[in-house]
This record gives sequence, structure tokens and C-alpha cells, in this order.
Amino acid sequence: MSLQVEKLEKNMAKLTIETGVEEFEKAIEKAYQKQKSRISIPGFRKGKVPRQMVERMYGKEVFFEEAANILIPDAYDKALDECEEDIVSSPQIEVTQIEAGKPFVFTATVALKPEVKLGKYKGVKVDKTDTAVTDEEVDAAIERERQNNARNIAVDDRPVKDGDMTTLDFEGFVDGVAFEGGKGENYPLTIGSGAFIPGFEEQLVGAKIGEETEVKVTFPEDYQAEHLQGKEAVFKCTVKEIKERELPELNDEFASDVSEFETLAEYREDVKKNLEEQKIKEAKEAKQEAAVKAAVEASEMEIPEAMIETQQRQLVDEFAQRITMQGISMEQYLQMTNTNYRQMVDRVKPQAEERIRSRLVLEAVAKAEKLDATDEEYEEELKVMADVYQMEVDKVRDLMGEREKKGILQDLAVRKAAEFIAENAKESKAK
Repeated sequence: MSLQVEKLEKNMAKLTIETGVEEFEKAIEKAYQKQKSRISIPGFRKGKVPRQMVERMYGKEVFFEEAANILIPDAYDKALDECEEDIVSSPQIEVTQIEAGKPFVFTATVALKPEVKLGKYKGVKVDKTDTAVTDEEVDAAIERERQNNARNIAVDDRPVKDGDMTTLDFEGFVDGVAFEGGKGENYPLTIGSGAFIPGFEEQLVGAKIGEETEVKVTFPEDYQAEHLQGKEAVFKCTVKEIKERELPELNDEFASDVSEFETLAEYREDVKKNLEEQKIKEAKEAKQEAAVKAAVEASEMEIPEAMIETQQRQLVDEFAQRITMQGISMEQYLQMTNTNYRQMVDRVKPQAEERIRSRLVLEAVAKAEKLDATDEEYEEELKVMADVYQMEVDKVRDLMGEREKKGILQDLAVRKAAEFIAENAKESKAK
């Protein structure tokens, strides 16, 4: 295989990749072997037609397309290893020579990593985040814990009040006629949740168990069922059960139930400590994000469109992986949201550009400050990966080729660069 690199405008390049005649011949033979079971010619059993016979009937180029598909991925990977340029996009492939008895030649048009002209990245100004924890915040955290530990108690000696959890039967009528989808039995509804049509839940306040209550509402103009939009309706409702939330008393017993502490005072101090730690962590993250953003805004670079497009597709593919883990396929998501793949790719373009700019600046800072990752840090990262994937560290290490190792080392250097920018940032109180 031979490789020629031609630099183009706007950080693009054309790679001309040539494979030998022998490699092309082997690919044609592989293509024939892959397709022969589907070839049928009178006088021969299916799958037993000699290659020469097929080429005589359909032309020598009959297997060229499949041979090209076999050759290109491997040849392109080898070209990537050989190429000294930093390629940052998927290739646009074009076959330029494909003839029997001649080398196979194709081009790959790719984006190259653009040069970054760093602006100010040491001493950038960021707003200081207040990490003090107020008594009100501690009270709110404890109240949330009380709500989490509340019990639902059935009541039958009073009518419905706001905040109750009810079970009810209902049937809706428009102009005296029951409508489809307007009936429910043993339906759970928390009064004040806003789960039903505006005005519905409020009219159930005061309803008694077992007694029919009429609720009059008007469907919103933008209601999902078009035939009900703007219509007045009457719902005949019967409350079958009422439950209210009973909060635990705020005392030492509550503290010992929800924590390792025996007194409410000790529990309260621990809650405050945890809130402080969380605020300090969030402030550190906010500072780093703001500092890196300032460094990016101060820098200059010309990003090729092909690089942005590749990043856009990567973002969408990452999203697809996340929802697949939740049991939703990409096809289902696109149907549910009435969108298509191209629209999703277009939608994430600003995010893709922002990610690229940040990465390029951080890589440039890492290079300028010589923030290289050490072998020890690489080994620690492998341990983290082994924990995530529940594998032995040695197995993870064996899976890492030179390209993968280089990527991990670069990621670690980028992380150091972000920390470096944040550590050297100057904080000032927000106005």
C-alpha cells in the first residue's frame, strides 16, 4: 500500500491510497467467494459456478464493487497509521482506479486538526460562587427527607381536601353524551397535582367517599384530542378512597431512623456538612467550566465543516446509545418525536462546535504547558475502566492498541489542562 497526502484549503486534505495488484486480486476472490452461493447459471448447480464463467458472462467488473468494499476499510486504517497528519473527520471516499490487473486506487477527503491561536488562558476572570449553606437550605433538605419518609394513611371521616391522594371512578359527557376515553375506574389522582384538565381537581375538594360529584370543565383549545378542543364537559365522579400523607415528627427518633445519628442536632450538622461539600464540588465544576469557556472565547481557530459534521453524528450516536440502555430504540424515539436522523444531526450543531472548540483549546494548552499524562495516571485510568466494565485490568490493557492508548493519554492531558486553567483563574464576586 502507498499513501500520498495533498493539503487542501480550510484544513482539509486528500489522501490518495493505492493497494497492489495482488491485494486487489485477493479482494476480488473474496468477493466471489462471498457471492457465489447466490449465483445461478444454467448448467451449473447453485453456488458451484466457476468465477471465470461468471466473469465471462457478466464482465470482469462484476465483483469490483464488493472487492472495493472489502479493500477500503483495511487500507484506510493502514493509511491512518502511516499518515503523520492529525485527521479529525470521517473520510469522503472516491474510487479513482479499479481495473483488472492494475492497482486499486481511491481517495479519502478528510479534515485535519486546525491550528489554535491561544488567547489568554492564565488568569482569566470568573465569578466566585458562594458555597455558604443557610439554615433555610438545611431546613429544606430535612423537610425533603421527611416527605420521603411520610406514610399514606387512609381516612374515611372527612371529605376530600387539597393534597389528598384519591381513588375515584369517573365518566365524562359532552352535550349529555359520553365520549370515548372519558371514563375511568379506580383511578389514582392526587388533588393539586395538575394531572387533570384545569379546574377538575379543585372541584373534587369537599367531595365525600361514595357520593357522586359533578365536575364541570372546559377542554383547552390545544387539547390533544381535537374533537374535544374547547368543548364544555361534565364529569360524574365518585370518590372511593381518600389517603393523606402523615409526616414523621421532627425529633431525635426521626433522626435515628433516617441516619446514623442519635439526635436531631447531630443529624442537622451532618446535613449541613453534606450540603457544604456538595456546594464546594459544584462551585469547583462551575469555576472550571467558566474558566475554560473564557479561554475558548479568547482563542482563534478555523474549524472545517467535515470535522463539525463528524462530531454532530457522534453526539447523536451517543444519545442513541443512552436511550437504548433505557429500552428505547432510535427508530422508536424518532417516531415518538416526529423527527428524523438528519434533523437531529442539524439540531446538535452548536453543541458539536462548542465541544470541538473546547477540546482544541485544551489540547493546545496541554501542549503549551507540557501537561503530559504519566504512565501511572494511564494505569489508574485503566483501573477505572476495568471497574466500569467489570473486567480484569490486564484484559482491558490487552484490548488497548496504540491508537486507543494515545487517545486515553490525550484525554488525561486535556483533563489536566482544564484543571490548570481553573487553578490559575481569578475569582471575583458576582455583581
